Amino acid sequence: MAGGVKKPVNIFKLKNLNEPKGVFNWRLWFAVCSFGLLGAARGVDEGLINGAFNSKVFQASIDYDSYNETDQANIKANVSAMVQVGSVAGALIAFLICDRIGRIWATRQLCLVWILGIAIFMGHGNSLGAVYAGRFIAGLGVGQTPVVGPVYIAEIAPASIRGLCTCVFTGCVYLGIVLAYFTNYGAQVNIGDTTSNRWLVPTSLHIIFAGLILVLTFFQHESPRYLIKKGKNEQAVQVMSRIRQLPPDHEYVVREITAIRAALEEEMEATMGSSWTGVLREMFLIPNNAYRLYLALSVQLLSQWSGAGSITLYAPDLFALLGITGTEESLLASGVFGIVKFVAAIVCALFLVDVIGRKRALLIGITLQTISVVYIAGFLTAVPQLGVVDDFVIPDHQLAASRGAIAMIFISGFGWALGWNSMQYLLTAELFPLRIRALSTSLAMTLHFANQYGNSRAVPVLLLPRSLGGITPGGTFWFFSAVTLVGGAWVWFFVPETGGRSLESMNRLFELPWHQIGRRGNEDADRLDVALDEKQMAMMGGGDAEHAEHAGEKRAAEKEATV
Repeated sequence: MAGGVKKPVNIFKLKNLNEPKGVFNWRLWFAVCSFGLLGAARGVDEGLINGAFNSKVFQASIDYDSYNETDQANIKANVSAMVQVGSVAGALIAFLICDRIGRIWATRQLCLVWILGIAIFMGHGNSLGAVYAGRFIAGLGVGQTPVVGPVYIAEIAPASIRGLCTCVFTGCVYLGIVLAYFTNYGAQVNIGDTTSNRWLVPTSLHIIFAGLILVLTFFQHESPRYLIKKGKNEQAVQVMSRIRQLPPDHEYVVREITAIRAALEEEMEATMGSSWTGVLREMFLIPNNAYRLYLALSVQLLSQWSGAGSITLYAPDLFALLGITGTEESLLASGVFGIVKFVAAIVCALFLVDVIGRKRALLIGITLQTISVVYIAGFLTAVPQLGVVDDFVIPDHQLAASRGAIAMIFISGFGWALGWNSMQYLLTAELFPLRIRALSTSLAMTLHFANQYGNSRAVPVLLLPRSLGGITPGGTFWFFSAVTLVGGAWVWFFVPETGGRSLESMNRLFELPWHQIGRRGNEDADRLDVALDEKQMAMMGGGDAEHAEHAGEKRAAEKEATV
């Protein structure tokens, strides 16, 4: 079919997809997992930094207690957010590196930069400046991971399971978070907050993951789509043959390579050349590409300000705010929170994203997240002393509501993992044509980290009482509630369903006027698919009308089955 497989996918019955026997093989899964581990870069940092910073030994090393309350909030926010600052620059340069030296070598260099930054942070020598510098340099590497990882995975994955494969990256974000949370918890319990090993041992997770990913790249091959873009067609055929575990002259491999080359040639003709000005014209002046960029950028903006990233980053503090007392208890609750999100990412990957589609999975996640943050905002409004009055103890008659708010933190994380966090990487990686894919993804991830920095930098201050320049915890969660509601409405009206389409057929989703794409783009794309099928069958000859009619009826039946 012209647009790829668009029927629901049962991950446990892949043989029913009528794909050639060798397509879903160990080489594919090994490559997906190797590059999916790049997601752990963000997860490890988000899960580690708050627990590490709260270590009394670490705080003593930067003379934290000598600052006033407002300065302490700013220092904590700066240390936490400095990786995001570096990540903005890392994401911005990622497309240059990715397109210049390829996806494999880009991964190797980002791992080395990541290790260098963490080494400086760990050996900061009681210097707050060195802490900032180390985390900024680490961010230069971490910021490249959501560009290189999802792009590589999307480029090697069969269309029918591209959602599942890309969600491996998202799942590894939570794998990193879970390991980080429990490493913090284990260090607090077993090492104690009397030695620098309390924060150094957990922080070494960064180096472990970066080193592992670096080694794994030497067992992988360059993306076939990147090779075709560089004119290395024969090498691309050999790599595609190896990844699909099919002979180079197999119909499946030939059809896939032909579609990639045809799409690239069409892009080149549309922009009249391969210069950087041609790439920019293709991105901003071709209407359907501009709409895709609008989608990718809006996803980053709305997802980051929905508040879920800040809840992850400051989970121990928020659990303490809502009534969980004790450092160990707060760290344990944060670890369970990470497990909840990890499970949600697995559920999304296996049972939602390629089964009910990206859009429905995203709306389910946003609905859960909205219910949760609205409840938390209401609870904090009903108990305004929380986070405002020092040493305030929740009255007995409000303990049940407090436990409900804590439960809603977990539900919020579950919804975030099902929705925004899975889709912000998947949609960005699969929306764009080959020529502008790395650059567009890089721009989207630059905005991702810029907003993540702004969010992580702002939230500690927003949580402060109004007398200290904040808007109180209740006001902060009402803000998150408003953004989440707006995000749900935006997805409903503007985001088309991309599930099951080949990367090369994605263009057909964006042929309608911009205001109709979100609601009618899929219907129009299916019509164009049928027309292309009929044209191809007519060119091949042999039962043209009958086969074309059969193809249309089959596609309509598959579409009804997904509703």
